[in-house]
Amino acid sequence: MEISWFGETSIRFRGREGIVAADAYRSVVGPTGRGLTADIVTFSHPDDAPPPTRGRAAPSDSDGRVMRPTSLEGAFLLDGPGEYEVRNVLITGVRSFRDDERGARRGLNTCFIYELDGMHAVHLGDIGHLLTEEQVGEFGSVEVACVPVGSALSPAQAAELVAQVGAKLVVPMPIGNEATSRPAMERFLHEMSVQDPTPVARLTVTISTVPSETTVVLLESRSKG
Repeated sequence: MEISWFGETSIRFRGREGIVAADAYRSVVGPTGRGLTADIVTFSHPDDAPPPTRGRAAPSDSDGRVMRPTSLEGAFLLDGPGEYEVRNVLITGVRSFRDDERGARRGLNTCFIYELDGMHAVHLGDIGHLLTEEQVGEFGSVEVACVPVGSALSPAQAAELVAQVGAKLVVPMPIGNEATSRPAMERFLHEMSVQDPTPVARLTVTISTVPSETTVVLLESRSKG
């Protein structure tokens, strides 16, 4: 599995079964996708950028959330909880929220678990709370976790969330501008006992190379590529 970060919560997962792009919003990857291609696009939450004044109307899911259209035309779109098999990729969406008040302040969120190359990767979107026992059970065993840092969760809560998920490979997703995301990331790395990590362009992992201890991997953003 190859994992690349395109900024904010936009992540690409490439496996033998296919390519999944999480949160490939136009506001992040631009109108042409910045070289991002995918068979499947999942949306964890609505795009926070202002809606477009032109173009086709944004689709909405069964909860009435407005989802900004992706620039990856032709990709299969998923934006809510459920169990799916799309183009040979098994995907589970787990309902969550962007705050600790069941979405009362910031709305809904969907955590997606993708099965690729014999491994499970969870994309936590912009989750704003720790997991319930039921949610942990729905996640099952995962090898990779993509965790938001700098949004609703404090750095300490983000680290606690990592412990709940139990993934051995952790990919932090800095949210917000550098002035706010950098201090949050530094505190998160401190909570995870990580010092001076070197960002890499992409993470490539197989089932045989999953580390035995929890490892944090910083990815370079491709949002300006």
